[in-house]
Amino acid sequence: MPQKSVSVLTPTPEHLERAAAALRAARLVGMPTETVYGMAGDALNPAALAGIFEIKRRPFFDPLIVHIERLDDLDPLVRARPEGADLLMKTFWPGPLTLVLPKSDRVPDLATAGLDTVAVRMPAHPVARALLRAAGRPLAAPSANPFGFLSPTTAAHVADAFSDDETGLLDCVLDGGACEVGVESTVVGWEDGAPVLLRAGGVPLEALEAALGRPLGVPAPRVGSPHCPVASPGALPWHYAPRTPLRLVESPHDGADRDDAARAGLLWFGSDPAPAGYAVVENLSPKGDLREAAANLFAALHRLDGRGLARLDAHLVPESGLGRAINERVRKAAAKDAG
Repeated sequence: MPQKSVSVLTPTPEHLERAAAALRAARLVGMPTETVYGMAGDALNPAALAGIFEIKRRPFFDPLIVHIERLDDLDPLVRARPEGADLLMKTFWPGPLTLVLPKSDRVPDLATAGLDTVAVRMPAHPVARALLRAAGRPLAAPSANPFGFLSPTTAAHVADAFSDDETGLLDCVLDGGACEVGVESTVVGWEDGAPVLLRAGGVPLEALEAALGRPLGVPAPRVGSPHCPVASPGALPWHYAPRTPLRLVESPHDGADRDDAARAGLLWFGSDPAPAGYAVVENLSPKGDLREAAANLFAALHRLDGRGLARLDAHLVPESGLGRAINERVRKAAAKDAG
């Protein structure tokens, strides 16, 4: 069967209005953000929300992130702002930070997996902000990929992922270029009035703690089910996975010494030479820059995944700054095949 063509549009005023009209009609739009591309739909329309879950094949117990353009747009969505929330908004919005706040009755339960909290962020990408403004409503926008697989950081990633989609829900993808941050937003929530890190992401833990003047807690992990939804998007045990089996290796030569290394790919980092023997090596940052590595992570994994390799090997990066976000995604990608 021939592949369908997904409309990838430059974000001209005419195309923004087309996308906004589609959103108002409960259809979906691939939206660029500074983190990854999102599958955007009207956050206050249950039909649009159901469409997001359908096209992504996402479990209903995994909540969505609601995107807003202005701080005034937050008030109708939440009942309260816990201590420290305003400071985090002032410091990091617009940007790659999501806050999990007590939700108002206006937010459909479908957006929050039935929880009494809603995840909200204000994106910094100019195309995302222009689309929010044109649509005139908050947009739910999880990553624009089939659930559990690699997040998209270019419009082409989105178009390729949904070229065989049969739902007809995706109107178009707005091409905003490659995502600058390249990993999903950091998610912060509150437990017993204290801020907790629910997901590592585009804002480093150190920056959050410096802004708040206190350490963030880390809650116990929850597996997630229809009876026990996860508190944060991206909190399931495996996620962000390529279709090619991926494993973590400790020693630089663990994978290269195997007989099948010639059919394997390597995800590498830093200035040290990569071990010989691999069919292809993707170095996230030859100069050892974690910001560059985060921006390159998903694009590198997409390239490796498209090479028809037998397996992928990956090494962790330093566990600091954006390294936490990178390592969290690599560990979860590896967990799909380990479990």
